[in-house]
Amino acid sequence: MKTLLKTEELAQLLACMATLAAQGVPWWAWLLLLLGPDIGMLGYLIGPRTGAFTYNLLHHKGTALLVAAIGLGSAWYTVPLGVSPQALLIAGVVLYGHSSMDRMLGFGLKHGDGFQHTHLGWIGQAAPGTRHKIDDQGR
Repeated sequence: MKTLLKTEELAQLLACMATLAAQGVPWWAWLLLLLGPDIGMLGYLIGPRTGAFTYNLLHHKGTALLVAAIGLGSAWYTVPLGVSPQALLIAGVVLYGHSSMDRMLGFGLKHGDGFQHTHLGWIGQAAPGTRHKIDDQGR
């Protein structure tokens, strides 16, 4: 089952890459943009709950679909947002592709108790079979 889910995430990532190529985004720009959603990790400088919120906001596929839908909607209905519809569509596709890549690699949405506790399980030193465990405070 795990392999099937990872394959599904890979297919979604490849679909995002194809969509960006169809939009004329060069491959090198895609690589740079792909790292953008990780800016959400900066919330962990404030604390684990804030970090989980900011990280999840930029890694949730619903956020990606909403941004892309706003881009498509503003193109169809000529809504003046101050941002081009194509830029919003590209941002949504990048967010979605990044989320698919992370999930394919085993990184998921974060719980509020620490960065290593995800909806897919524990990662890093907190993963099962490792010597160190994280306590209830995320340390």
